[in-house]
Amino acid sequence: MQLTTFTDLAFRLLIYLALEPQRFATIAEIADYFGVSRNHMGKVAHRLGQGGFVTTIRGKGGGLKLARNSHEIRLGEIVRWMEPGLSLVECQLQGTGTKCRAAPSCSLNTLLEKALASFLATLDEHTLADAIPSDLETPTDLKVDPGDNR
Repeated sequence: MQLTTFTDLAFRLLIYLALEPQRFATIAEIADYFGVSRNHMGKVAHRLGQGGFVTTIRGKGGGLKLARNSHEIRLGEIVRWMEPGLSLVECQLQGTGTKCRAAPSCSLNTLLEKALASFLATLDEHTLADAIPSDLETPTDLKVDPGDNR
């Protein structure tokens, strides 16, 4: 299983903001820091704003910051918001019209649903604050692989 790049960028953006929660950061600043498209980071920020994770202010002096304390944002909540159709196999996707000939006698779907629920339950045990190494004080302390341009 692999989360989408969209969700990965959401985690990066939120961690970046959590390091200086009172300061507004720009999408350009964050995108440039991680070496990703400003347009794509803007879409991530917009989605996070819709979910109540970030507050956005347009114009000069604006930007975005966390809408809630990092100790109040559960990692599972972020994944559920960013990956609304999260499933491990195609037959779990509702409304796709996928017909599996083995469905009437298949137990795999039930097992995979249980595994996914366990994955999300583990993430629900942790907050955004838990995802930030204790030795970090500012966004510039984040270690970024210059070759990683997801």
